[in-house]
Amino acid sequence: MSPSSERLLEIYLGDHLAAATAGVELVRRAARNNAGNDYGAALGAVGAEIEEDRRTLQRVVHSLGFDEPRLKQVVARVGEKLGRLKLNGQVRGYSPLSRVLELEALSVGIAGKIALWESLQSLSVTARLPDTDLAQLAERGRRQREEVEKQRLDAVREAFGQRP
Repeated sequence: MSPSSERLLEIYLGDHLAAATAGVELVRRAARNNAGNDYGAALGAVGAEIEEDRRTLQRVVHSLGFDEPRLKQVVARVGEKLGRLKLNGQVRGYSPLSRVLELEALSVGIAGKIALWESLQSLSVTARLPDTDLAQLAERGRRQREEVEKQRLDAVREAFGQRP
């Protein structure tokens, strides 16, 4: 017997909530690593919105009568921390490649969040979320991604010697 559509929706939202948890950790770390420069300022602003989006997703999960998947969120936090162990051209510390990889990961994560809000817009569950403007959330995600992409391309040019 296959899982009910409600159960599948609960799993889907739980997976997105776990990813949002990892995204919040990542954007906080990236902002800290870039404190005092233009990247840090941009990441701080986007990060505040990403944290609010995560809280909104938590409210959506609760409004639909689902529980937060605590284990998935713990695994997401641990996974984000393990992701820090990647090679970045230096034995220790932060490098321009670190910034590029963080911004790429954030861009991909934000794209997933946009897909979530758009997916929810296409479902009848919107009637159960009268206080959640899914179209506005998707638009905010697009603005976040645009800003992160601008920063990412600047970081790419800087890391690979193409910045004036």
